[in-house]
Amino acid sequence: MRKAAYNILPNTQNILQTMGEQIKLARLRRNLTAELVAERAGISRASLWKVEKGDPSVAIGIYAAVLHALNNMDKDLLLVAKDDELGRKLQDLQLITRKRASRE
Repeated sequence: MRKAAYNILPNTQNILQTMGEQIKLARLRRNLTAELVAERAGISRASLWKVEKGDPSVAIGIYAAVLHALNNMDKDLLLVAKDDELGRKLQDLQLITRKRASRE
């Protein structure tokens, strides 16, 4: 079977790898085996290893399941794009300002 090609930018790949490392460290800090976390998440150990390597082919739902298996860490996903500074600035630029005629 042919491996799917993903157009992942290097910075994004680095972020995924860092996130995978952090997930692995969280699992090790909790002294949980890969087998146990995979079982709790409902995935195979191979999929967990892909998550811990930051593989871009892994669905975000699997990342969420793994985070949930690590004692409800999936709540951290709510922080993604929470404070969208650029989006707010762009939105503010498009707001129509009302112009009033002078009273004189």
